[in-house]
Amino acid sequence: MNTRPDQPLRLGTRRSKLAMSQSGHVADAVRAVTGRAVELVEITTYGDVSREHLSQIGGTGVFVTALRDALLRGEVDFAVHSLKDLPTAQPDDLVIAAMPRREDPRDALVARDGLTFEQLPDGARIGTGSPRRTAQLNHLALSLGKRIETVPIRGNVDTRIGFVHDGELDAVVLAAAGLNRIGRGDEATDLLSVDSVLPAPGQGALAVECLASDTDLVAALGALDDPHTRAAVTAERSLLATLEAGCSAPVGAFADLLADGEIVNEMRLRGVVGTLDGTTLVQLSTTGPVPQSYDEAMALGRELADEMLAKGAAGLMGERSL
Repeated sequence: MNTRPDQPLRLGTRRSKLAMSQSGHVADAVRAVTGRAVELVEITTYGDVSREHLSQIGGTGVFVTALRDALLRGEVDFAVHSLKDLPTAQPDDLVIAAMPRREDPRDALVARDGLTFEQLPDGARIGTGSPRRTAQLNHLALSLGKRIETVPIRGNVDTRIGFVHDGELDAVVLAAAGLNRIGRGDEATDLLSVDSVLPAPGQGALAVECLASDTDLVAALGALDDPHTRAAVTAERSLLATLEAGCSAPVGAFADLLADGEIVNEMRLRGVVGTLDGTTLVQLSTTGPVPQSYDEAMALGRELADEMLAKGAAGLMGERSL
């Protein structure tokens, strides 16, 4: 490791309540496995200060670049990211040393009067800054015989839920993992099944990143890695990369492990791309042996993405043409 054993390891984190909470959990785990003190170093990213919608300011990467710059400058020893915020291309000089066990990957609805999605009235106003959620929520509403109005929102969890409490919106949709990590999971009035709404690739998972050259730290952080989480999110992100879509495109993906009794023997990967109005979705799945390597997980994602492209996915994203 680059710092002396008597010096604290410096963990770079965004300043938001959610980022601080999830970085705090990782810091506790790193202290436990290394015996080293860990201090949080708060870093402001462009995504934190910009008021523009994520799709306008570049989607993936806006919360990541400042943390990675701090790593490369030696200002911090490692950083914690929400995996769904990471661009799919990995810089050569940085490595994701650990992907800890994934939290709940589902999307959560926080609605007025304790309503579930099915109970929302026709024309309900639902806040989300995500094209992926917009496409699938509209599709789900249409399948229930009603229409909703999706309203683009930004801000932290308090701000978003505040729109519901203030009566501006009937509901907002957030990641269940984020609510759980800040101790507010009980405020969800409905957890949206992955059978209805596929999460963002990597949703609910964290990435612990450090310099590839810091081999001692890479090895120490590796103790936090969950192999099943890594295999699943690698396949999901491979699908996203093959579709050449950032988080500004309405792409959902989820890989889950299928067990025969106690033995996990297969992985099912599902992917979806849709129009924002929800009228057209390309949704496919594939099942195969649990990937035993990075290359196998990448291949699983690529193959499903290629099938989706063959079914017309590219035309729905508006970001590429074959």
